Amino acid sequence: MVFTAQEMAKLMPDASQLESDEPEMESSLHYIQLALLVACLEWQWRERNDFFVGANLTVYYSQQQLRNRDFRGPDFFLIRNTEKRPRRSWVVWEEDGRYPDIIIELLSSSTARVDRNEKKILYQNRFRTPEYFWFDPEDLELSGFRLIGQEYQAIIANEFGRLWSEVLELYLGIHDGKLRYFTADGELVATPEESAMQAQQKAAQAQERVERLANQLRALGIEPE
Repeated sequence: MVFTAQEMAKLMPDASQLESDEPEMESSLHYIQLALLVACLEWQWRERNDFFVGANLTVYYSQQQLRNRDFRGPDFFLIRNTEKRPRRSWVVWEEDGRYPDIIIELLSSSTARVDRNEKKILYQNRFRTPEYFWFDPEDLELSGFRLIGQEYQAIIANEFGRLWSEVLELYLGIHDGKLRYFTADGELVATPEESAMQAQQKAAQAQERVERLANQLRALGIEPE
């Protein structure tokens, strides 16, 4: 039986209700790393409402792909200049034809070959995603590519082994065995928990300075107010 394009469209599920169809992460290392990437960027951009971060979420980019289930989505991706709201998946034709601006894949023994080859080609030729990175949480392999013309070109690391992302305006580099973000000045982008601890430390240091000054005044016979 042959269907017209209009008849086939009617048979497709409502795109707005498409659920993500991603497998579980390979290990606890992969879960921790993915959560870290999401949490740090969300915290760094907490004042912004013009982006969407996808974590282990399916990107539906064609009805043929949807019917065949022939491709699963990236581990981490970001779309800029879009509404920041929850989504069950990223459906390209429901999002003004927008594809990810940056993709990060977390390599594993079962996915590394596909991530380095088939997915790289797909992101380059079909998605036209400006930047693609992969990172192995186990052996700490980090590589990045930027779309120059029609092809990905390797991003050259700086003297600290970090790769600059023009999309994020941040470096990607390894810190304590994890893939982390760094500012243009080389400062580590903190997690919410790290930021809270830093604030507590600053408050404690400020209190210590106040107490030292008060003791110095008392030593001079002056009772501080």
